[in-house]
Amino acid sequence: MSKTKKSPSTMLKAEENRNQLRLSATAVIDVDASAEGTSSGVLPRFRMVAYTGGQMRVAGWRHPVIIDLAGLSIPSQARPIRFGHDPLSGVGHTDSIRVEAGQLVATGVVSRDTPAAREVVVSSKNGFPWQASVGTGVDEFEFVKEGQKVTVNGNQYNGPVNVIRRSSLGEISFVDLGADGATSASVAAQASATFGETEMDPSQTANQDDQTAAPTTPVAPDAVPVLVPPNPVPVEPVTNHPERTTEVEAMRAAHATELERIAGIRSIYNGALPLVEAQAIREGWNLEKAELMKIRMMRPEVPAIHVPQNTINASVLEAACYISAGLMNIDEHVQEQSLEIAARKFKGGIGLQELLLEAAWANGYTGRSFRDHREVMRAAFGGRVEASSISNVDIGGILANVANKFLLEGFFTVERTWRNICAIRNVTDFKTVTSYRLIGKDQYELVAPGGEIKHGNLGNESFTNRADTYGLMLGVDRRDFINDDLGAITTVPRKLGRGSGLKINDIFWTTFMNNSAFFTAGNKNFISGADTVLTIDGLTKAEVAYYDLVDADGKPIGTMPTILLVPTALSAIGSQLYKALEMRDNTANARMPINNPHAGKFRVEVSRYLGNAIYSGNSTKAWYLLSDPNDLPVIEVAFLNGQEAPTIETATADFNILGVQMRGYHDFGVALQDQRAAIKSKGEV
Repeated sequence: MSKTKKSPSTMLKAEENRNQLRLSATAVIDVDASAEGTSSGVLPRFRMVAYTGGQMRVAGWRHPVIIDLAGLSIPSQARPIRFGHDPLSGVGHTDSIRVEAGQLVATGVVSRDTPAAREVVVSSKNGFPWQASVGTGVDEFEFVKEGQKVTVNGNQYNGPVNVIRRSSLGEISFVDLGADGATSASVAAQASATFGETEMDPSQTANQDDQTAAPTTPVAPDAVPVLVPPNPVPVEPVTNHPERTTEVEAMRAAHATELERIAGIRSIYNGALPLVEAQAIREGWNLEKAELMKIRMMRPEVPAIHVPQNTINASVLEAACYISAGLMNIDEHVQEQSLEIAARKFKGGIGLQELLLEAAWANGYTGRSFRDHREVMRAAFGGRVEASSISNVDIGGILANVANKFLLEGFFTVERTWRNICAIRNVTDFKTVTSYRLIGKDQYELVAPGGEIKHGNLGNESFTNRADTYGLMLGVDRRDFINDDLGAITTVPRKLGRGSGLKINDIFWTTFMNNSAFFTAGNKNFISGADTVLTIDGLTKAEVAYYDLVDADGKPIGTMPTILLVPTALSAIGSQLYKALEMRDNTANARMPINNPHAGKFRVEVSRYLGNAIYSGNSTKAWYLLSDPNDLPVIEVAFLNGQEAPTIETATADFNILGVQMRGYHDFGVALQDQRAAIKSKGEV
């Protein structure tokens, strides 16, 4: 089994919206039964396996994520421990962070005097199963494609997967919901104990002090709170030696203990939540439970975007369109709450007329049917309605967003082999751009004692490229609206996206295969003959020819071949040469089994265009050995402003026509580059 080699083409800089990676990890929390904050001066300690080194599902990343612990930077051993990644809710700090057996392990103390820290300790004592979440900054990641393998943290994984190659640890938080069930965390049973000696068994603490489980029903400010009454905590009187304790002294001790409990509860609440304070006194809560209830009742709510159950807005209508049209990976494109509302309200899917009516109603339209379609269209597209002076839902914006999602879906359904063998250039206009590669006497010269360094004579070789615009306009006309055909607003952009993908393939492979003057024997990058058929011997011949390529000064070019490009007819033998450790000849003149010297050397890329008879230069037998396009490109694609995907624009047609126009366009250019970046093998006599 071969390992995937990391190359510059697979190393990508993380986008700004991914610069903070939070990985949730399950953590079992055990707390010292005697710990009531830090009043004793001895701080509770914790130990956690914060990350197990495996695959994780992380919000915002389409495929699983693995942190390469070898590339994890730990700025210091003292990192903050927080509650829910909130800088204002500190819990403590670490004093040791290390990688053990492919796992990230952290130990430290609960050192903060905050409500969050007290809640973590008290809730843990009550058996609450806290979990952990690690916040790391992503500096560099590698995407491993489907069919490839990668070894990370001592284990091998199959693509597709994202490998975080360089990252920095920020903080670790206690949270109430994590994802990595293999991780764990614990707090020492005694604050002064060392780990491994007196750690508490989670199974024992999980049910500990069940009678102090705190109610969670909120307290209304103008009514008596409806709280789930816990089992009263019995008040244990102070016990003296039997021979010195009288019945009166025991009663006095119990009374004093009760007065101390009531005073402590009053001190905790200090006039806040008087109804809860009265309930705590009446029902015999201990001080820990009273403080925990105050923290829970006064904890500020996390701000969130809330959509009432019956509210239909643009996000809900978009979600309904995605559900009806079967958009792939729908949860990556719409809020979960909007998706739930759309699924509940439009169970049978939404039609185009229903979509327009919902938008019109949101904008003040009072009609109940699509019969007066002119007025429905006018209201849906933001026209002023007597009952509404402000447009609440812009159907044009909804259609544009929906169209863009299906445009990209169509664009990525066509073959994309071109993207794996070319260099990408960013251009800012449609002018011809020229790139240069320096050649000449660039080796160091011997410097005599006291002499000066000689000047090298540098020449240059230039290569050009230019972006052009390719586009197409399609429309959703009056018949589609009357026929209630929602597919019109999803099928049309799909076609536009697919058309863009097909066009870039057409331009790319037309340019690449028109190479009779590019790959020639005179350029020493073309081999032919019966021994160039794709076999071990043929591939060896091409490899030798590549290594024999020289620059203008006759020196080796210094790059390595990494890609084997083949037509579909040679796909099987190409994969065999890449994966098989041994090749056998079973013909009449059979040879002994032979080891495959090319196993794992050259990544195989297959294109159906190479053997297609429509394209000039096609062949089902010719194949190519290419260098890494980031080192020395044989072909380059230039995109205007770096926009690799097509753009779609939606506009409403005249209302007399009742139509919506959609146009898609793509700005790119393709050009052959360096002749020394590849070897072409004819594959036949």
